[in-house]
Amino acid sequence: MPRPALLSPDPEAPFPPATQALRVPDGLLAVGGDLSPTRLLNAYRNGIFPWFSQGQPILWWTPDPRMVFRTSKPLLSRRFRRSLRSSTWLVRADTAFDQVIDACASLPRPGQDGTWITQDMVAAYRELHRLGHAHSVEVFKDDQLVGGIYGVAIGRMFFGESMFSARSGGSKVALAALAMRLQQWDWPLIDAQVENPHLVSLGAESWPRSEFLAQVQALTGQPEVAGNWTLRFGLIEARDLAEVNDG
Repeated sequence: MPRPALLSPDPEAPFPPATQALRVPDGLLAVGGDLSPTRLLNAYRNGIFPWFSQGQPILWWTPDPRMVFRTSKPLLSRRFRRSLRSSTWLVRADTAFDQVIDACASLPRPGQDGTWITQDMVAAYRELHRLGHAHSVEVFKDDQLVGGIYGVAIGRMFFGESMFSARSGGSKVALAALAMRLQQWDWPLIDAQVENPHLVSLGAESWPRSEFLAQVQALTGQPEVAGNWTLRFGLIEARDLAEVNDG
C-alpha cells in the first residue's frame, strides 16, 4: 500500500515531487518535518500546504484537482452586492492578524468536529506574519471584527488558509475585498486548496494540479517585497464592492 514520504528533519530539505502524492487520501504527499518559516515557505512555493488535526503528525498535501479563485472574477452575487450598498463595514489588512487567526481556529463549522488549526499552526503563522509573509484581511463594523481571512503571500501569489464570519457575510466581504485589491496589484490567483460547496458557491474553480503548479511556479518567482500590508492595502468600504461589475 502506498505511503506518504517521511520528511527530513532539515527544514531546507526539498519536498518530494507532487506526482508522488497519494490518490487516497487525495493529495497526501508527506508526513513529519516542522512548521518553521523556511519549511512553510518552501512548501507554498511548491503548491504544498500543511493540514492536520491535534494529535496527528504534520501532514503535507497537494491535492488534484486544486481549488482556485481568479481575482478578476466577481466573488459576490448580485443580490449580496445590492445588500452592501448601505453597508457601513470597513475592510483593512494586517491590523488584527491575531484576532483573525484565533477566530478561524475557534469558530465551529458545520460538519466539522473541532478545528484543524492547532496551537502549533497558530504560532507558526503568527511568525510568518511577523516576517511579513502571512497576512490578514479584516472586516469591521465600527470597532467590532465581523469577518476576516488570512493566508500567505509569495511573489504575486496568495495562498488562502482560512476565513470566518462573526456576522453573516463577513467572510464573503473579506474575500471579495482581498480579490479586488490583488487584482489591482496584478495578482491573478488566490489558492483555495480543497473543494467544498461553500467555495464553489463563491466562484472557486477546480484546476488540474499540473496547471495550478505551473502558475504557482511562475507567480511565486515574481519580485515582491515581504512586509506589512496595512498601508499598501489601505481602506476599502464594503459598499464599494457593490459596484464590482460582472465579468
